Amino acid sequence: MKSTHSSNLPLWLAVILTSSLVIFVRESAVIICQWAGIEKAANIVGLVAMFFILMTWRLLRGLPNWLTHASNTLLVDSGFAFLPVSAGAGLLLFALGDELWGVMITILISTLIPLWGLAILANRWLNHGAGIDSSTINEQKGQR
Repeated sequence: MKSTHSSNLPLWLAVILTSSLVIFVRESAVIICQWAGIEKAANIVGLVAMFFILMTWRLLRGLPNWLTHASNTLLVDSGFAFLPVSAGAGLLLFALGDELWGVMITILISTLIPLWGLAILANRWLNHGAGIDSSTINEQKGQR
């Protein structure tokens, strides 16, 4: 892995260049997929193509700092795009009527069970790294 290049590009120019790169790769994938007759696969083809382009660029020359900073800025700011989607989903949930409680319980269970399992696995992993198991923790709690 090669080190990243230092560059003094202003953030606004880096964001424009990064966005242009993403748009170019995505639109190229759309054209190629239309030509191949698989229009619905354009997004995944563009995603895979971008992955290979960036991995090749990273291995051969190293990614420039401007690309990293612009990508981080775009990812942070794109989080605001989900706010209208969340508000719309909330409105649709309340339009369910009698089915609201069933949907809410399903969402709650399908969220809490994986989080609970992940918490157990994370606890085991973290305690294993420290040489502590759950029986030691329970014994320590009982002594207090």
